[in-house]
Amino acid sequence: MTQDHSNVAYQVMWNRLISVVEEQAQALVRTAFSTSVREAGDLSAGVYDTHGNMLAQAVTGTPGHVNAMADAVAHFIRRIGRQNIFEGDVYITNDPWEGTGHLHDITMVTPSFHKGALVGFFACTAHIVDIGGRGFGADAHSVYEEGLYIPIMKFADRGTVDETLTRIIRGNVREPDQLIGDIYALATCNEIGHRRLIDMMEEFALDDLDGIAGFILDNSRRATIERIAALPQTSATGEMMMDGFDTPITLKVKVSVEGDRILSDFAGTSGLDKKGINCPLVYTKAYACYALKVAIAPEIPNNAASLAPFQIAAPENTIVNALHPAPVALRHIVGHFVPDAVFDAFDKIVPGLVPAEGAGCLCNFQVSLRPRTDAPAPADARRSEVLTFNSGGSGARPDHDGLNATAFPSGVMTMPIEATEHAGPVIIWRKELRPDSGGAGKTRGGLGQYMEVGAQEGHEFDIQAMFDRGQYPARGRRGGKNGANTTIVRSDGAAMHVKGKQFVPHGERVIMAFPGGAGYGDPSDRPADLVKRDLARGYITAQTAADEYGLSADDIAEVAATVAKGDDT
Repeated sequence: MTQDHSNVAYQVMWNRLISVVEEQAQALVRTAFSTSVREAGDLSAGVYDTHGNMLAQAVTGTPGHVNAMADAVAHFIRRIGRQNIFEGDVYITNDPWEGTGHLHDITMVTPSFHKGALVGFFACTAHIVDIGGRGFGADAHSVYEEGLYIPIMKFADRGTVDETLTRIIRGNVREPDQLIGDIYALATCNEIGHRRLIDMMEEFALDDLDGIAGFILDNSRRATIERIAALPQTSATGEMMMDGFDTPITLKVKVSVEGDRILSDFAGTSGLDKKGINCPLVYTKAYACYALKVAIAPEIPNNAASLAPFQIAAPENTIVNALHPAPVALRHIVGHFVPDAVFDAFDKIVPGLVPAEGAGCLCNFQVSLRPRTDAPAPADARRSEVLTFNSGGSGARPDHDGLNATAFPSGVMTMPIEATEHAGPVIIWRKELRPDSGGAGKTRGGLGQYMEVGAQEGHEFDIQAMFDRGQYPARGRRGGKNGANTTIVRSDGAAMHVKGKQFVPHGERVIMAFPGGAGYGDPSDRPADLVKRDLARGYITAQTAADEYGLSADDIAEVAATVAKGDDT
């Protein structure tokens, strides 16, 4: 076989590997018990060489999981010990610092053997609804309060599951069947990946993955470095504010393009918070790398080599480099804002490339429902934990509007109302786009959402709010206007906070408005036909069309007449 033919064959194998891990991820989606996995896609899957280098990742999944998991397999190899790795093993952890950043993510790694020899590893991660402790929220003061810690260990040893471990897990969580079901789903999806890998190796007569691994990593590294070398060799600083828990947080980063690497240094960022919104460095790294990679090399597949040139530094015990035992349950709130901070700096290096700020972190909340305590409860009232994933608007892009109710940078999907209400005695009374929430601009920011949540008759509940952008809305870029901020209030008028566990009595609801993305460019440069389209679709009101975009009264009346006829095109 000639070298050219070898490269062609290797390219085919590379594409096959990506298909293998995508099937691995889809197997997890189909078999998982948690709605966060089945409906929202809060997961990741990947294949690794024998040294723990990620070769391919599934398209389905989140950057926070997969880019953090890229570092995790090496920890598994070190902790388990190569001499203790056997065919039929399955390994497990939810270590925030050697996994994906908090206890609510279970990571499982399975060694892959072919003809009796270790040829690689499969790994997957999924967010699970409950891990015990205080529950999913920011209220803990240390990681010890946040739930059950599972060190890197064997879930199965040569095919035999550790039943002592499963009994300990069952005894420490609120939804034991759901969690154990998710663990088996994770193990099964790795097994699916392994089977497909062996099929590929037999088809191409491979005894190991060394050749294809070298091809993938060498080409990915070379292509990424070429992109970096073509950039201006300079540095710039970005800075942004976010709500925090009780006090605001500053994220500050200096991005430096230095030949064959880009360094993001977070010196100057706020210190640790007393509450559980601190972010381990592994998760900060995941999103900082993701931001730069999608900006300059989005089509280069994600693997260890294409991530390596993006390097991260942060002082210890800042909120982006929290050390044990800092509380980290809601590390995603800070982590999801890291790309906006990085983009603020990178826009000064390469103008006209990155989007305006968006909603940033997911607009998640978890409700802990129980029979009412203020009066006798119905016999069928029950306890339940329901976690729902929702999104604000993404920031406008230089040439395109922001996406409505779409999670960026996480990529996690919004959960359907039907799936949420099926998970427990919760009622979603309202879920709709929020007009005027997207910042005005030449390109408009994506819209946030309205949501209103309550409980079925006979129930009260606690809501764990996990929001931000209450005080610091998404900022417009290059003349664009800010997006709308987050609001939350109880139906009886009682004030509520954007973060923390809060009680909702029987019969009351929680009314929420999620933030919009910011605009990009001067609103006066937006074409009138797009303004009319937004008005016809209800994305903006007549007042915004007039005040922000200068649409005339006649044009507004014309749009109103057209809509009245049932045509909003």
